[in-house]
Amino acid sequence: MLYTLLCYNKEDVVWSWSKEEDDAVMNRLSVVHEKLVRQGKLGPSLRLLPTTAAATLRSGIVIDGPFAETKEQLLGFYVIDVENLEAALDVAKELSAANPTSVYEIRPIALYVPEARSNAPREMVRAY
Repeated sequence: MLYTLLCYNKEDVVWSWSKEEDDAVMNRLSVVHEKLVRQGKLGPSLRLLPTTAAATLRSGIVIDGPFAETKEQLLGFYVIDVENLEAALDVAKELSAANPTSVYEIRPIALYVPEARSNAPREMVRAY
């Protein structure tokens, strides 16, 4: 089953890290990433740029920034292919141990490939 792990943190704290602090966190996360790759469980994972680079479209109006009503901001996400929610929670716990200031939201996801397109794949496609 596919799950997404949404990584939240306090953006002002994360983007204030020195290069050394950021490298240390990314190195700890790489240990988990490499393990998941070896196990064939890691799909796309992305680190989002700061919300100052974001835009929001609300009611047809484009607004600078996300303006989310949250204390933490979404800073990135992972797509993983694991057996069940318990296995997804295990991965989130490993990531949290590597980056303890982050909060991980675990949500099942569905792969959407609209077959009505003229160029739609005719065979089952794994997206990662």
